[in-house]
Amino acid sequence: MSHQQHRQQAPDSIRCAVITVSDTRTPENDTSGLYMQQALTQAGHTVSAYSIVRDEPEDIRRLLRHFIQAEDTDAILLSGGTGLSPRDGTYEVVQSCLEKTLTGFGELFRSLSYAEIGAAAMMSRATAGVAQGTVIVSMPGSSAAVRLAMDKLIVPELAHMSHIARG
Repeated sequence: MSHQQHRQQAPDSIRCAVITVSDTRTPENDTSGLYMQQALTQAGHTVSAYSIVRDEPEDIRRLLRHFIQAEDTDAILLSGGTGLSPRDGTYEVVQSCLEKTLTGFGELFRSLSYAEIGAAAMMSRATAGVAQGTVIVSMPGSSAAVRLAMDKLIVPELAHMSHIARG
């Protein structure tokens, strides 16, 4: 079966949890979280939950585990906490939850990002994978990075990834 035929078997809509990892963002100024929600909704997906969590590893882990186990969540999208600063802990938490890693997501994201911002793209620790049949995608928190990841990588393949991950 070709990848196009396989993609056609994927559902038109999946249920997504959106998480912003930040010590400073609020629902009023979370432009990245808002964009993720809008992009998902415009693509026909359902945003089943939206949360802002401080960049505290145990808080992130608790929220991730909750959504991994939630019956109304097929995918979890996170923004923020993927850089190199001492407070950036999202990558380590996400990696510890994943059963399978989609290395291609991070590689493609950094390649596309390099075309936009140059060598600084190497500092992104964007990652994706699957935990208990739930797709998890973690991207940087900047609005430009979220837009790039959502428009070029996530939205075009999210339902397909979820379909494959669920078996």
